[in-house]
Amino acid sequence: MTASHFGNAAEEGKDRRGWFVGHFMPEGDLRCSGDVEVKWGIHSAGEERASWQDSETRTTVLLLVEGRFRIELSDGVHVLVRPGDYAMWGPGVGHSWRAEQDSVVVTIRWPSGG
Repeated sequence: MTASHFGNAAEEGKDRRGWFVGHFMPEGDLRCSGDVEVKWGIHSAGEERASWQDSETRTTVLLLVEGRFRIELSDGVHVLVRPGDYAMWGPGVGHSWRAEQDSVVVTIRWPSGG
């Protein structure tokens, strides 16, 4: 395994819905990790995950880079509007989302796998 890697998150994640670090990367690749997953999400206005996801067993943080992004969690609705706004939730918290404007978000969840 190499000790460093340089790339482009959007390009490297395009075949995995934006995910570019995690257990799903090739063995021996520095980006292969059982500890964490990282996603660079580019979402057009109106794009959504309408289905409710409630079987998550990991902790997740979603960070807004640009745009306006609505996240619905079991405990309420939150709209991320300023770069740097984020939502964080733990195992068992249901969620869905909708890009209210063209948006870029970074999602980190741990551990990888689940």
